[in-house]
Amino acid sequence: MKKPIKVAVIGGGSSYTPELIDGFIRRYAELPIQELVLVDIEEGSDKLRTIGELAGRMIQKAGAPIQLSTTLDRREAIRNADFVLTQIRVGMLEARSRDEKIPLKYGCIGQETTGAGGFAKALRTIPVILDICREIEELSPNAFLINFTNPAGIITEAVLKHAKVKTIGLCNLPIHTRMQTAKLMEVAPEEVQIEMAGINHLNWTTRIMIGGEDRTKEVIALHDRSDGLAVKNIPDHKWGEGFLASLQMLPCSYLKYYYLKDKMLQDQLEDLSGKGTRADAVRKVEDELFQLYADPELDHKPAQLEQRGGAYYSEAAVDLIASIYNNKRDVQIVNVRNDGILASLPDDAAIEVPCVISAAGAKPIALTEQLPLAATGLLQVVKAYEQLTVHAGVTGCYDSAWQALTIHPLVGASSLAKAILDDILQDNKAYLPQF
Repeated sequence: MKKPIKVAVIGGGSSYTPELIDGFIRRYAELPIQELVLVDIEEGSDKLRTIGELAGRMIQKAGAPIQLSTTLDRREAIRNADFVLTQIRVGMLEARSRDEKIPLKYGCIGQETTGAGGFAKALRTIPVILDICREIEELSPNAFLINFTNPAGIITEAVLKHAKVKTIGLCNLPIHTRMQTAKLMEVAPEEVQIEMAGINHLNWTTRIMIGGEDRTKEVIALHDRSDGLAVKNIPDHKWGEGFLASLQMLPCSYLKYYYLKDKMLQDQLEDLSGKGTRADAVRKVEDELFQLYADPELDHKPAQLEQRGGAYYSEAAVDLIASIYNNKRDVQIVNVRNDGILASLPDDAAIEVPCVISAAGAKPIALTEQLPLAATGLLQVVKAYEQLTVHAGVTGCYDSAWQALTIHPLVGASSLAKAILDDILQDNKAYLPQF
């Protein structure tokens, strides 16, 4: 019989957690979690209590023998864990709101994971993640760190370069793309295999196999004509007539911030003067969700959670953990060290590509073909930005931070970058001890 599992979820008071609990319950037969610990910080204690009580009702209803606990003691949660999941938001939604508004003040895209907004979030998050890694090294050195915290690629790269922890970065976009494709082609998701290459939130689907047959061109043509294919937190603008056929790849939804920059910026500026930023919308959704979660009669994941933008989060997380635990050797798209897979990027860069998942972790597999120049030009610039951001986040180097924003395509001018950086540093002073 296999060893029982302890899972620690850091950021356990997140509104996403019921999605995760639902996944653990449904897959208990292949992933027999004995101990599940939800941990959060003092400021999130009320949400953690609400989530813990809901999770308890869900587990009780399912009759799953999972020992659930909640705590504010992160070290105790991590101690002897087999898997540590991180889904944290340093500074909470108030910080996210500032991340989105500061760039908009200067006429730049304000978004939580890319551009200047993602940069600010990365600077706040890197020191905290590395603190968590030091605790994992001490208290559960054999544990896997499954990082869902955004910007997932930058955070994964910081851990790969500055910690000795077995880490895999996770995003729900790859599984979302596979599910969308299955729906579009009216087939079961199991029939769809995709090859996606790039870095987190900047990647392209280059090959789509359905039932063992290459249907890439057909799927791209359908995407060109279809609505409703973006993730919930990104406006559903079409790419423009003929653009996908010209590109011959399927870009992830976040590439709309680059390929449709003017339109996306216009949307954000209009929203700012009207309904507010995405952070404001998320705050309303979260308030409604936590009212639902607090209902002592609620014992299941509510349908309203889909509006939060985390579709298929539990599938992605549970698939990954179950494949490691059961040594499945199946293929999943996750964030790992490059090691020569993408020839256009350094070996020590974090990339998002298909990997074989086994008891040893995630091993990237050779791509059918390298990304074309149309992708690698943008990819190299944004990866350079990420590397500078990791350096700035670890060391507090002002010059690295300034240069990172200067070269980012969604900022792109030194004087603008400096003004935005100075605002970010001022508004996040409490969260940036490295500066």
